Amino acid sequence: MSEEAPVLARVDGEVGHVVLNRPHARNAITVALAEGLHDALVDLAGRTRVIVVRGAGGHFCAGGDVDEVTRLGAAGGDALRGLFDAFHRACSVVATLPVPVVAAVEGSATAGGFEFVQAADVVVVRDDAVLADNHARLGQVPAGGGSQRLPRLLGSQRALTHILLGERLSGPEAVALGLAWRSAPAEGFDALVGEVVTRLLRADPGAAARTKRLVHEGLREPLEDGLARETEVVLEHLADPAVSERLARFRRR
Repeated sequence: MSEEAPVLARVDGEVGHVVLNRPHARNAITVALAEGLHDALVDLAGRTRVIVVRGAGGHFCAGGDVDEVTRLGAAGGDALRGLFDAFHRACSVVATLPVPVVAAVEGSATAGGFEFVQAADVVVVRDDAVLADNHARLGQVPAGGGSQRLPRLLGSQRALTHILLGERLSGPEAVALGLAWRSAPAEGFDALVGEVVTRLLRADPGAAARTKRLVHEGLREPLEDGLARETEVVLEHLADPAVSERLARFRRR
């Protein structure tokens, strides 16, 4: 893949790596970046067991590219809709993938970058990272799913406070709110990412895929239906011959 591509993807053993590659613009989102992110995630999900998403140049993603938004806006609403739809697909596809997607956040993760963080399965952050929904500061409305995902993560009042005030969060503050699993200083961040990947690789891939499916589908239905679905998925999992063999090996210890 060319170094000029807005998204770089590679496979390292059982781990897929996705790099948002517009460092000159803090990896701001264009149609090409959104489409490349979606396609890289889908491709790597079929070839790896864990996917890590990072940004090039010391930043995760600073949201929508202003030049792109201006250009598409001049072309009309349908053209601008294409940008938002492409980024929505990139965020929403995470929930459909059978492998965990880890967001490793350094530098700025604002607006759309913050919204992708909300869509990731596992989030780790550097202590000095800056996370914020800064749409309101720019007189804009969240366009990458933040108005829907953030209330589900934090509750409506807390989410509205963060969106309307555009409050900036450090890595430890994001962890305290439950928006990230753990943070680390710069010198320990790569080790933290490695720890997360190692622990995820220890998990049974079938169990991980079924658990993701249960969580994401359960958010769209009443609790009673989710509990019934859980039982069915557990029975499906236990009927897998590979799972039965692992249980038998465990009993023989």
